[in-house]
Amino acid sequence: MRHSTFFWFFLPTAAAMILFIALPIVSVVFQSIYAPHPAVLVEVETCTPLVGCTTETAVDQDATRQLRESQPLGRFVGLDIFLDRGHLATGEMGEAWVDTDSWGAFFNRLSNLPFYRAMGFTLTFIIFVTPFVILLGLLIALAVNALHQSLRGLAIFFSLLPFVVTPIIGGLVLYWMIDSRGILGKAIQWLVADPDLSLKASTGLMWIALIVWGIWHAAPFAFVIFYAGLQTLPKDQIEAAQIDGATRFQQVRYVIVPHLLPLITFVTLIQLMDNFKVFEPIIAFQAAAHAQSLSYFIYNDLQGETRQLSSAASTSVLTILGVAILLSPVLVRTWRDFKGKM
Repeated sequence: MRHSTFFWFFLPTAAAMILFIALPIVSVVFQSIYAPHPAVLVEVETCTPLVGCTTETAVDQDATRQLRESQPLGRFVGLDIFLDRGHLATGEMGEAWVDTDSWGAFFNRLSNLPFYRAMGFTLTFIIFVTPFVILLGLLIALAVNALHQSLRGLAIFFSLLPFVVTPIIGGLVLYWMIDSRGILGKAIQWLVADPDLSLKASTGLMWIALIVWGIWHAAPFAFVIFYAGLQTLPKDQIEAAQIDGATRFQQVRYVIVPHLLPLITFVTLIQLMDNFKVFEPIIAFQAAAHAQSLSYFIYNDLQGETRQLSSAASTSVLTILGVAILLSPVLVRTWRDFKGKM
């Protein structure tokens, strides 16, 4: 392909990436290192015949407006917002490191800081949801692929239902089911013989419910990808393995999984990115008192009358860096596999 042809072919994609990805990221970075100007305060002296003179502090509206118009980005604060108590909390971390004599006590101190509390739940969600989604999606794909042709359409339809349902609606449905009056809540109370047990009142049980939602919602996506990959599996390889006496497990391990490895890598990348920005189940389950993710942390800064745009921007930048760190091992391995095939 000519260079000029490739340039015009790639130009619309490059323009869209710059407009909708690069520029917003640059904007967020600038917002994270600038903070809004504080209001200009002046002392106003008021004198009355009977009371005398009193001095009050008031906002100088004209001076405040002129300051914000002259410096629309705000005042430059550098990395101060990143390092404050609401984010990386470097000062508090240093104090915790000096004052505590064990790793358990140190991490317990960190869990009381808002950013690290949100990061803890986010990483826990990723660690449990991502591998279970891949494993469950693969098992469903293998099971559906083994069905008779006449039954596959119906099985695929029911397997995709959790993925078709809007995340917030699916979360609300599960939230009502785990309620103490719901079918799952009642069943768990019966199993543990505790009629007063409430999943919504326990942090640990709420985390488990959120993780179950993550697996339930994302497994159909992995299933679709793996099922499509199974349709390209050469039958002669499976037949050769069967002739050699390979068991079903050995066929999956040594033939099917290597064939699906590029798709497993793809699903892992997508799941890492999606799970790092988990947000909908926290809203649907009303679980903010027990679990907060980084995305909910940003949402909390942006709502209400006192919107903290600089704080939300700083958390967004840290989230982008976190996603890049999580994806780097998978991307490096993908690049090495690509180089090895060239």
